[in-house]
Amino acid sequence: MAMEDKISNEVEDLKGKAKETGGSLTGDDDLKNEGKADQASAAVKKGIEEVKDAVTTVKDKLTGDR
Repeated sequence: MAMEDKISNEVEDLKGKAKETGGSLTGDDDLKNEGKADQASAAVKKGIEEVKDAVTTVKDKLTGDR
C-alpha cells in the first residue's frame, strides 16, 4: 500500500471517529452516523489496499521480482 493511501485512510478514519464522538456528545444522530460511515469507508479502502499488496507480493514471488 502506498504511504499516501495509508495516511489518507487513517485520516478518514480519525475524522469519522471525531464526527461520531461529536455526534454522541451533542445528540446529533446524523453527525454520529456520518462518522460511522466515514470509518466504514476507510476500512473498505484499507481492505482493498491490503488485497492489492497481497496480489503484488504473490506476483513478485512468482516472477522473482523481489
